[in-house]
Amino acid sequence: MPELSHSRSVSATTVRAWLNDGFEIALLDVREAGQFGEGHPFFAIPAAYSRLEFDVPLLVPIHETRTVLVDAGDGVAERAAARLAHLGYTQVHVLQGGAPAWTAAGYVLFKGVNLPSKTFGELVEHAFETPHLSAQELQRRQLAGEPLVLLDGRTFAEHQKMTIPGATSVPNGELALRWHALAPDPQTPIVIHCAGRTRSIIGAQILRSLGVPNPVIALENGTQGWALAGMALDHGSTRRDATPVHARPQDQAAAARVAAEAGVPLLSSAQAQAWIDDRTRTTYVLDVRSAGEFATATLAGARHAPGGQLLQATDQTIGVRHSRVLLLDNEAVRAPVVAAWLWRLGYETATVEGGVHAPLDLRKNDNPKVLIPDAPPITHTDLKAWTTQHQPLLVDIQPSQSYRKQHAAGAIWSVRPRVAADVQANAGPGQPVLVLAPDATTAALALQELDAGTAQWALAADWLAAGLPVEATPNLPDDASAIDYLFFVHDRHDGNLDAARRYLEWETGLIAQCQPDELAAFRLPACATN
Repeated sequence: MPELSHSRSVSATTVRAWLNDGFEIALLDVREAGQFGEGHPFFAIPAAYSRLEFDVPLLVPIHETRTVLVDAGDGVAERAAARLAHLGYTQVHVLQGGAPAWTAAGYVLFKGVNLPSKTFGELVEHAFETPHLSAQELQRRQLAGEPLVLLDGRTFAEHQKMTIPGATSVPNGELALRWHALAPDPQTPIVIHCAGRTRSIIGAQILRSLGVPNPVIALENGTQGWALAGMALDHGSTRRDATPVHARPQDQAAAARVAAEAGVPLLSSAQAQAWIDDRTRTTYVLDVRSAGEFATATLAGARHAPGGQLLQATDQTIGVRHSRVLLLDNEAVRAPVVAAWLWRLGYETATVEGGVHAPLDLRKNDNPKVLIPDAPPITHTDLKAWTTQHQPLLVDIQPSQSYRKQHAAGAIWSVRPRVAADVQANAGPGQPVLVLAPDATTAALALQELDAGTAQWALAADWLAAGLPVEATPNLPDDASAIDYLFFVHDRHDGNLDAARRYLEWETGLIAQCQPDELAAFRLPACATN
């Protein structure tokens, strides 16, 4: 494994300057999800060490990209840098001192996830004076039988988990194509909701920017505001609008106008191919349509990024700051609308003539290979005999919350950055190790940290299938040790009203925490009355 020279470490002040010099940079936080969510630089991209070799080739497709790794000052970034060098990355640097050094330099570490998108939503509400109504007012209108169309702008999976009574799932990326069929009477108000604030605000502004004649309103604080008002949410809803919709000429014209007003170009296939072939720049080619459409047919090599979620969580798809993005659809409505809002988010964005049918060659943008362990797993038919014979140390690397619910009796919980230390601390002299993993990719990455001569692996599901003993430990690992899980975000969805209050306070307080260079990334008017 190649070693990273210590000369590649850089100071927090240097990284801050790089973020603002206009050239491409990937600021990758290689801590686990819980650590990342407890505090990270504003433009940091989550790239947990536990999934590093799988996620980074998607986030940073060009190996020559200037890349900086952030850890907790515990050496994980150095290990990650060596792994990336082995993959062929040539411009990898480590933030000296990790996240603590960022704070020591006087810079803010932000709690939460999807920081740029969340902050953007708050700025949009101020800039465009997005109208909103409270949960109490929405319920009053519903009980009074007043006409309205209530749409849930999140994913259908989120909608099924919890939603406002009467809402229909229409992800934000689909609104531009579907609004007319859902609210054909121009007098009927359209109310957009999400779980908190961002997607209700952006969904409402998407429709308002299109010039929809209906009154369009964002539900203030979404499902959390509804629950905090003491009202019951729906669980298990199957209400969704998934009927085939054909774009109307007026929808295409409105979408083209929105894109043009934002300065988003429509490229010819030759111009788009020139972007793709330019290896000095990173270009993401994203299909913003629904999962079903993408699965049926798309441009070979394009990645799926449904439009609403792309705007909500750009940092899960676009890993390189100052990169370029090509958005595709098949009807010239969704892509230009999403592109306009992605441009306002600060990204150099374009659409392409012909969309998913454009004659583009994306072979250079191939997805990374599937990662599997060198050795095959011990199958469920062999597990009982093998464990009886070898008496291994059982190491469970499922998500911590899955481990709490059920795991192999006697197994310790671990995660890739800690697995070697955990094995060393718990294994007896010469004792073999059996890693129980949720999937082959997770196993392959964790096993790289262990002695190949003593570590074997199996799927955690196969342990159960083999009828071997299991147990639950609701409080283990404890919250501090469960570094893969961000309680701050997830607890609000599990009926914890105090967590919901704290989350909404965090969301509305984001702008005040930002410095001018962080806010300068966005392209929004100081005041607008759309």
